[in-house]
Amino acid sequence: MTTFASGTSASNSGKDGLSRDALTVLQPGFTGTTAPDWLLRRLGEGLASVGLFGRNIASPQQLAALTAQLRAERDDVLVAIDEEGGDVTRLEAGSGSSFPGNHALGAVDDVELTRAVAHELGLRLAECGVNLNWAPSADVNSNPANPVIGVRSFGADTELVARHTAAYVTGLQSAGVAACTKHFPGHGDTAVDSHQALPRIDASAQVLQGRELAPFRAAIAAGTRAMMSAHILVPALDPDRPATLSRRVLADLLRGELGYDGLIVTDGMEMRAIAGTYGIERGSVLAVAAGADAICVGGGLADDETVRRLRDALVTAVRSGELAEERLAEAAERVRALARWTASSAATGAPARPAPGADVGLLAARRALTVTGAEGFTPLTEPPYVAALTPVANIAVGDDTPWGVAAELMRMLPGTETGSFAGETVGRAVLEAAGARRIVAVVRDEHRHPWMAGALDVILAQRPDTVVVEMGVPQAAPRGALHIATHGAARVCGRAAAEVVAGR
Repeated sequence: MTTFASGTSASNSGKDGLSRDALTVLQPGFTGTTAPDWLLRRLGEGLASVGLFGRNIASPQQLAALTAQLRAERDDVLVAIDEEGGDVTRLEAGSGSSFPGNHALGAVDDVELTRAVAHELGLRLAECGVNLNWAPSADVNSNPANPVIGVRSFGADTELVARHTAAYVTGLQSAGVAACTKHFPGHGDTAVDSHQALPRIDASAQVLQGRELAPFRAAIAAGTRAMMSAHILVPALDPDRPATLSRRVLADLLRGELGYDGLIVTDGMEMRAIAGTYGIERGSVLAVAAGADAICVGGGLADDETVRRLRDALVTAVRSGELAEERLAEAAERVRALARWTASSAATGAPARPAPGADVGLLAARRALTVTGAEGFTPLTEPPYVAALTPVANIAVGDDTPWGVAAELMRMLPGTETGSFAGETVGRAVLEAAGARRIVAVVRDEHRHPWMAGALDVILAQRPDTVVVEMGVPQAAPRGALHIATHGAARVCGRAAAEVVAGR
């Protein structure tokens, strides 16, 4: 076993420095809830970061044991996770998050609350040995039809997004966990999911300066330790290459104009926006050459072969002269610098939690509710039928994380029944399944799904006493006997809505 002192480059151990630097800039994933032998071996050879996903986490205790296993091999390893809270959770992928997401926090618009939520989430990560969080999302959700950002954004108002991004960065890093603000230069004005294809933003440079870039400036001012690039084409900045591969975006704009000197991490390189256009090897070389310091890969490709391919691609590019050795060395040193920061933060210890009280995540979820029709509404006392009108899941969210209000209503009103529905003719199916029971219809982004709006038309025509719970971005007009907008689908958002329905 090879153990490195915190912050050391380990460049004199074993493999040559070029190969070590190539491994140092990778942030790979793996499968399973314990570290495989190949990953431990790569840590001994110079790998400095590991990315964790829901598939790697069974419980806080198991996660703590896993991160301890990684640190037994390399004590300064960066352990990264995609834990936004809200819809995108890895710590609680099987149950739903204890924290509302960004859109709910933006709806409350209390920066101290946002800071407190991020701090508490950071404490939970730190307790499990995670020291780098690929969050927050600083995207301004200026396009309501955005298929991948939505409730992951604090909102559509630039100044609101900027102040909450800064508060989130401050709260998270005060717990000793590095923030990785994303998705630079802004993924909000897109109509395509970069997991599936290459999105394009045709806004002018002036619009981008005033809208997209403001939250990233705020994150930099707040001291964000890392920044994640977006796989998007922004012709006003670079007509030829997506931001992740663009020197104009990463070196000239982010480093030069905005003065950012922290770690630049790519979004997942196996996403189709890159893998389907450049390929992951070529894409990784171009990203480092453009100014990226760390290559995120492992959400989909999670094996030793991927690590070997990317290491070899970077080494070959240096030896052929396509990638400057100094650029690769600079990138590796930025990774090590972040490792030194996390080690020093861990050494000082995370601040103590405040005195026990109501859970900050649930408090935030309750405050985020927008309720229409409460004046004439009588809380339910009999178990209802909960109809979840279920859209195709956002890939960043995944299919495995539960959402809705059914589980909470089952607890409050035993005997509650539920079903999931999708498609053009589901309105009548809901009515038939519900029978005489009161209907609670749960939707996500009704404005983006005509079939969903049509189903509500059918249901409300026959059952105007239906309660409607909107768990996405509330753009459609409120309707139903009671309408509750939760601004997100986290477990605590479902509980907060169920409390209103059941009068708790």
